[in-house]
Amino acid sequence: MSRVSIIGAYNTEFGAFVKKDKATGLITDTKTYYDLLIEAGRGAIKDAGLDPADIDAVYVGSCSPASFINQEHVAPLAAEIDPALRFKPMTRCECACASSSVAFYDGIYAVESGRYRNVLVIGVEKMNLLPTPQMTHVLACCSHWPSEGAQGWSFPMLFAAYAKGYQKYYGIANEDLENMLWTAGALCYRNGAENPLAHVKNGPASLEAIRKLSELDSNGKCRNVMIAPPLRLHDSSLVTDGAAALVITQTSNVSNKARAVEVAGIGHSVERLPENVRPNMHELMAGKDAVAKAYKEAGITAADIDFAEVHDCFTINMILSTEALGLAQDGRGGFDYIDGRFTRDDRTAINLSGGLKSKGHPVGATGASMHALAYKQLIGEPIGVAAKKADVGVVFNVGGSSVTNCVTVLKAPK
Repeated sequence: MSRVSIIGAYNTEFGAFVKKDKATGLITDTKTYYDLLIEAGRGAIKDAGLDPADIDAVYVGSCSPASFINQEHVAPLAAEIDPALRFKPMTRCECACASSSVAFYDGIYAVESGRYRNVLVIGVEKMNLLPTPQMTHVLACCSHWPSEGAQGWSFPMLFAAYAKGYQKYYGIANEDLENMLWTAGALCYRNGAENPLAHVKNGPASLEAIRKLSELDSNGKCRNVMIAPPLRLHDSSLVTDGAAALVITQTSNVSNKARAVEVAGIGHSVERLPENVRPNMHELMAGKDAVAKAYKEAGITAADIDFAEVHDCFTINMILSTEALGLAQDGRGGFDYIDGRFTRDDRTAINLSGGLKSKGHPVGATGASMHALAYKQLIGEPIGVAAKKADVGVVFNVGGSSVTNCVTVLKAPK
């Protein structure tokens, strides 16, 4: 068990904060990377009831700002949150889509060491200034470049390999696989419709709605287009701009116990980067290792979890993450979704925020956002759908093609 608690959190609205001129192709920024980082940082400090001068250090998670907005050396931007932060230590962390979870963990280690009392953790990304081909290239740089990115592999293709491996290993029929993926995606759309911060609030919220979009219309076109077989558009997360932040402190330092969420356990496990050297492609092996570490430290089992925020960058990863957490038997996770499990009314609810599918996926901000919204659930201030019971929550965030696996067990105030 760590000796650290979250005492404040903030999530900006997620979206595509640009204006695009169809005639000229010109893209105008309407809410900058700098705006998002500052908003999230100020919001978290205020939510924690601290003065900015109380912050001892800042950790910033961001995936690829040099490519997305031509800005490196982003951690010092946190000094613009308030003059009192000038001269404070500031560090950037990069681990693809898990960048801000790793920043969160580094902040925890720093607080546990006794070096710092209060730490601010920020996750931020601005993705929509780039045209789709360039954005896809930037993300591909988070793969193993020689064997994947340089060979034309995109992230939809990398996760399609997991979908194919899962289908083959468990002998799943094509129609069953479609129903699994689309039911999981529809669940996220339903939840996201009630999240005021979500990027998409009107996505197809039923299996039937997604299936209809997958059929050819009268013009021979399909709106749920195939991206990388068997994954389609509505199996994929969003290209999103946004930021989130957390304030953590030594648990012994907590004054307002009603708003302090204990970091009960963490598991950080890293898989080999190239997919072609992994022993199999039908399970998240490093994810399961991270889960075991987090559960052991927290002293829990899967049966203790009230809700989980899992990394549904693609719907197949939502199913694999559910199985890795022990919430479904291996090979049965997709069938459990089809059977109506993991809704807000189930024993364990998944992605009440809408997940990456609906809430959005500003890659470097995603880990911080998952933790921020879980924190809000656990202190009884849910943003969007409320958990039926919120004593124990779990966050499962991954980076790359499920390479960096971060699993956090959080416990509500006692």
